[in-house]
Amino acid sequence: MRGGRGPGRVAAGRQGLARLTWAGGLAPTVARASSPAVGHHHGVRPITTPEAIVPIRLVALDIDGTLVGDDLIIGPDSRAAIRAARGRGVIVSIVTGRMVSSAMRFARVLELDAPIVGYQGALIREMPAAGSSRAGRLLVHTPLPAEVAREVVIWSRMVGLDPHLNHLERFIVRADDPRADDYSAFMGSLPDLEHDLVGSIRHSITKVMAAGVPPLPSEVAGLARERFAGRAEVTVSHPRFLEFVARGVSKGRAIRWLARRLGVPLGAVLAIGDQWNDIEMIAEVGHGAAMPTAPAGVLAAARYIAPPLAEEGVARMIEALVLASPASARAAAHRLADEAAAVRAATEGAQPTEPGQA
Repeated sequence: MRGGRGPGRVAAGRQGLARLTWAGGLAPTVARASSPAVGHHHGVRPITTPEAIVPIRLVALDIDGTLVGDDLIIGPDSRAAIRAARGRGVIVSIVTGRMVSSAMRFARVLELDAPIVGYQGALIREMPAAGSSRAGRLLVHTPLPAEVAREVVIWSRMVGLDPHLNHLERFIVRADDPRADDYSAFMGSLPDLEHDLVGSIRHSITKVMAAGVPPLPSEVAGLARERFAGRAEVTVSHPRFLEFVARGVSKGRAIRWLARRLGVPLGAVLAIGDQWNDIEMIAEVGHGAAMPTAPAGVLAAARYIAPPLAEEGVARMIEALVLASPASARAAAHRLADEAAAVRAATEGAQPTEPGQA
């Protein structure tokens, strides 16, 4: 799953500055510092930032904390903005840590037809035809080896986390899990129950999610990366969730694959997310935006900081950067980049750069 390396891509090393240049020679007024957290998963290549291109041709959206809040409802402005963008020929795709079948209900509300990226990029499916009850055709599946998954489950329990398993469209929890109903409501489907999670792993599986009371998942993330370096990617998708996927898997890899499949330059992609699992995706594209609730390291990787979820930040970003005229979109991009730089400067050093760092 190698994405295209278009002209104008610049190295984004740990200590360097990456200056974005615009197609047509218009340069932004600020340079964005590369976050040390970009490419924070062991085994993921250093992230580079492409030229920012207008018009935007692909919008990639995280779900939880970005498109929806705890009520799991997509706001009317977001629905309208996405509908208007698609009416202009812009492709909109969901890129999430959820399993694809769980993300499907949101894609159907938005009437999307682009592939859906699930499990941090470990699984990508075509969007099935309207009215179909089947999962879409499998396009990409990169599972975690069984022996690694078993070790992850054992290790997670040792550090006080409660592991769950995901394989394709199955969500598997221990039979006596008291929160099984809560997870079912969140996922929108019933889990499979297993008395012995470790013993149930007889082949490669798509993902292991380890749940815990915050801040424990973030506190042990660094230990997890050290323990499973070179064998699994580790990320925090929510303050309560530490996730393990196959080596090399990330939303960044997925967005490269998706953009290449759709014939869209990475510079013409707007990606919006709110957590550590979104960082590679945000840094890989020309128009990377973080929600204001994102950790400091994620904000540092983003070109823009979106308005909050309560103000339907996704809608506001699409209106400013996608639905506006090219001239207005360029002006908005300058303004939003300047505002993001000011926020980063004001909050620098306020939070750990990565989960698990003091």
